[in-house]
Amino acid sequence: MTNAILLVAAGLVLLAIGGELLVRGSVGMATRLGISPLLAGLTIVGFGTSTPELATSIQAAMAGSPGIAVGNVIGSNIANILFILGVSALILPLSVNPASFKRDSIALGGSALLCTGAVLTGVIGPVIGIILIACLVGYLYWAYKTESAAPCPEGARHEAEAAEHPVPATTAPILLIGMIIAGLAAAIFGAGWLVDGAVVLASAAGLSEAVIGLTVVAVGTSLPELIACVIAVLRKHEDVALGNVVGSNIYNILGILGITAMVKPITIPEEIARFDVWVMLAVTALLLVQLRSGWRLSRAEGGLLVLIYAAYTAFLVMR
Repeated sequence: MTNAILLVAAGLVLLAIGGELLVRGSVGMATRLGISPLLAGLTIVGFGTSTPELATSIQAAMAGSPGIAVGNVIGSNIANILFILGVSALILPLSVNPASFKRDSIALGGSALLCTGAVLTGVIGPVIGIILIACLVGYLYWAYKTESAAPCPEGARHEAEAAEHPVPATTAPILLIGMIIAGLAAAIFGAGWLVDGAVVLASAAGLSEAVIGLTVVAVGTSLPELIACVIAVLRKHEDVALGNVVGSNIYNILGILGITAMVKPITIPEEIARFDVWVMLAVTALLLVQLRSGWRLSRAEGGLLVLIYAAYTAFLVMR
């Protein structure tokens, strides 16, 4: 039991280090290649910050633990909305930019619906994976075209995301490549340790792998988003906090679930199809309604989200 906890903790540390190295090395290389900060923020930073979830889901699928693989994605999305946004709103009410709300709400709601449909098929295989990846490419193209056509707050946010991972201009390309390789290696090894530890924890605690994936693994791989959002609201950049969560949820479903399904078909645990995917869909709808109401997420609404997450987690452990 102790060894399993140490494996989980070490895995999470390696995932965090690997994700940061990968993002910094990739952003530095993008600058050398003349890629715009906007495009780098949309793609490189988006994928880089999702590396912990991606590595973990792929490792879990390859290890024959579909409950952890899909539970990680669905649980991360639930935790992002209920826990991370809830805590962020308790610190500082989050404002919504109506201009970009239509596009991102369509992408967020649409991805949640796609995920629900995919889960209900029973097995998410390569064909569904390709569909999800194609939707992600379409969303990125739509976002890039609309944000590059005219100055907008969302475009500035994506550029700021790239700027938050600076690399000295004098850094040699070979060092940047080394950072990318080291980041990937750390993410792969960290994900392996996390999955191995989570499987042992599930067995020792008498819980299913799906429950561990929905809770311990999901929250653990979402820690970078939690830290980033708390720092953003403390700096009074509430738009960054909200954008981080919305973007992360879209990437989780379309990118991580899509890529994982292309690598290894995922057999959906019955408990996730019966309950948890519907929770994810419901909390996504709740968030969209809250954001549309007054174009802000108030402290009271944030507190409600945290309470719902506490009740949901308690239910998972007791069911």
